[in-house]
Amino acid sequence: MTVHLEVAEGVGTIRLDRPPMNALDIATQDGVKELAEEATRRDDVRAVVLYGGEKVFAAGADIKEMRAMDHAAMVARSRALQDSFSAVARIPKPVVAAVTGYALGGGCELALCADYRIAGENAKLGQPEILLGVIPGAGGTQRLARLIGPSKAKDLIFTGRMVKADEALALGLVDRVVPAEEVYTAAHAWAAGLAQGPAIALRAAKESIDAGLETDLETGLAIERNWFAGLFATEDRERGMRSFVEEGPGKAKFV
Repeated sequence: MTVHLEVAEGVGTIRLDRPPMNALDIATQDGVKELAEEATRRDDVRAVVLYGGEKVFAAGADIKEMRAMDHAAMVARSRALQDSFSAVARIPKPVVAAVTGYALGGGCELALCADYRIAGENAKLGQPEILLGVIPGAGGTQRLARLIGPSKAKDLIFTGRMVKADEALALGLVDRVVPAEEVYTAAHAWAAGLAQGPAIALRAAKESIDAGLETDLETGLAIERNWFAGLFATEDRERGMRSFVEEGPGKAKFV
């Protein structure tokens, strides 16, 4: 396969492995979906890192493969393309993208599916599909606009321009910039810290935020309220509150 899942210390790393640029062909897209669903199911995976390696995250779709597809073929494929990326966005655990080098087109869209993005100083991100006469088709028009706002998203999508790590940070497209050689270490540390946390409460927080953003405030508050009350039935809630009362904050060890 051109994508792998490696698990250590409660962290599952979904690793793109299609040299030299991790072009996201159909087989890789399907592999991402398969491994995202596996990471969702596995109890030993408590948090996830998306990683393309030391040199490049993913430079986009496989244009040679895509060029051979006509309208009918893309009508048949486009839902599966979106579903492969949405499987990552639906992982009910903390997900961090470790971005080195290029994250363009589908690579940028894959990073957008994470909860948090750590980029190397050498990172370049963008949605250059307009330069090919098309638009982003794996969630870019939707997730990018929700993340950085519609006007900034339109600038990137209309022009197809790439942004370097410092501009991506200023736009809110990435959340942290570190030296390129430290990207995976920083991302793994972020994920490993959360892997020690209360898994059900983390899931509740993620689903409350994500679902709430897609609806009105009152419905969002109802989603939050139901999750909040439900957590009072968990062992982690009992452990967390007992530890706080007896030992002070931040010392609970969760199951």
